[in-house]
Amino acid sequence: MVIVGGGSAGWMTAVYLNRLYNHSGKNLDITVIESPDIGIIGVGEATVHSVRFFFAAMGLDEAELLRETNGSYKTGILFRNWMKPVGGKTHEYFHPFEHQRLGRTLDISSLWFLNERFKTERYDEGVCLSTALLNAGHAPKGAGSPPYQGVVPYGYHIDAVLLARFLRRKAVEAGVRHIEGTVTDVEVADGNIRAVSTADARHEADIFIDCTGFRGLLIDKLKADNWESFEHALPCNRAVAIQRELAEGEEPKPYTTATALTNGWAWQIDLVNRQGTGYVYDGNRMSQDEAEAELRAFLGPQSSILKCTHLKMKVGCRRDFWVGNCIATGLAGGFIEPLESTGLHLINLAAGLMGTHLAAPEITPGARHSFNRLMRGFYQDLKQFVVLHYCLTDRDDSDFWRAAPATVDHCDWLKAQLEVWKHKVCEFHDLAGSFSTTFSDENYRYILYGMQHYPELRMALAPDEGARVFADLSQMQQNVVALTLPHGEALRRLNS
Repeated sequence: MVIVGGGSAGWMTAVYLNRLYNHSGKNLDITVIESPDIGIIGVGEATVHSVRFFFAAMGLDEAELLRETNGSYKTGILFRNWMKPVGGKTHEYFHPFEHQRLGRTLDISSLWFLNERFKTERYDEGVCLSTALLNAGHAPKGAGSPPYQGVVPYGYHIDAVLLARFLRRKAVEAGVRHIEGTVTDVEVADGNIRAVSTADARHEADIFIDCTGFRGLLIDKLKADNWESFEHALPCNRAVAIQRELAEGEEPKPYTTATALTNGWAWQIDLVNRQGTGYVYDGNRMSQDEAEAELRAFLGPQSSILKCTHLKMKVGCRRDFWVGNCIATGLAGGFIEPLESTGLHLINLAAGLMGTHLAAPEITPGARHSFNRLMRGFYQDLKQFVVLHYCLTDRDDSDFWRAAPATVDHCDWLKAQLEVWKHKVCEFHDLAGSFSTTFSDENYRYILYGMQHYPELRMALAPDEGARVFADLSQMQQNVVALTLPHGEALRRLNS
């Protein structure tokens, strides 16, 4: 097997397949060809919580991983300004990774509505523990928390370039062959890739993994018209990314912030040594100079800028990720704008499917069809979840936001469900048959109710029904704050 391209996609795939197939003997030769001349994009620096399980399964030490990547903890995403101000204050809501507390006779979401708590508190404040950690500025871990475990589920903020280097070192130590070189030629015969050539060698393989980013250097040689654009539903197709120094005394925040701006939104991701930030915007509505100026104004004139990068994003996915003997993954396979930090998660999903679909002695058309069907489903599912964040807005201060509600017209399932969810809570059964492997009904509820898409419920409760549930949750919120460390202190202990 030859993997062309490094970065997170190439090295996560190499580490996974090497661990799976070669843990008890050499069953698969894996070579990664990585160009020293083509840098990785390296701005996607936040993860979902399930990436923890990938790192743990690969036998990686969590503390070493975070130290090597200047990493910090992430308990979720704080969304700001995605709707008009509420009561004169900027609209905010938090989307954690946490599973919600159970009610007794009713789910906690229904209890929250029927007790009319929505009139006095945010949904996330009323139903989960993670918001208490956010408000306290605490990490999801205590002084004695075991690796990969915390009081609530958590992800990471990591330097993507350093992550690729860390995984490369671990892969090579485990027996993966690493070749530095730029692919200059791709030989194709009978619908398959026969070999790729670098300046000084020709490399043959049975399977080629395309990790060459948006270029799709290998997969595009095998099939034309193989891209489905999502830009009608997700029009943000450009980004300007800035790295800035943390101000003196500024502690890294244990959550990502996503603040809506004029023609898109800005992320803020705190590492140990700096903040990564960027503006994801609709390039058809503003120039890159205008976007950079708005981002710099948002950050403030006091910000000490380390680096600024402009990016063109290809939003969509392959119609076929696996063609012939070539499989595209990472940005070569597809891209959902980074609002919910799904980049590494999609690489993880693809690597897992490669592990199962390549296991047979002979690759069949059925295996390719299955892989392609599942990967398309993952991307379509994530597209709808991200559109949910936009289509519920009531902002009307720019053409971008006035057009945002219509994005749901490109998501038939979501459009129908939003009508259903006006009259009932979103529940697990509503997602039956979907491809969701990351975002469940609980995640949908955080966005729906954070964006004030509330159902009308006719049930009546006794005055004290649900009171014990919320009293217990309030006590648990106090307990998790007492059990955990301030985020800055947790990181200092980790890096001492």
